[in-house]
Amino acid sequence: GTRIIYDHKFLLECKNSPVVRTPPCCLPQIPGVTSLVQSSLVKLEELKERNESEEAMPDQGQFEMDI
Repeated sequence: GTRIIYDHKFLLECKNSPVVRTPPCCLPQIPGVTSLVQSSLVKLEELKERNESEEAMPDQGQFEMDI
């Protein structure tokens, strides 16, 4: 067989090609695998917001003691 060898510069240029960014036409629609599920996107956004809010407000009552 014939082996095709591509150089690094060519491969990096192909990475930004519009052909690479379009999915193949014959792919089945599998939620969560080939297509993103809207509910999972909402859940991801909620988790990100919750994590950001927890980081912004550290637990104040952790070291408080009632005397």
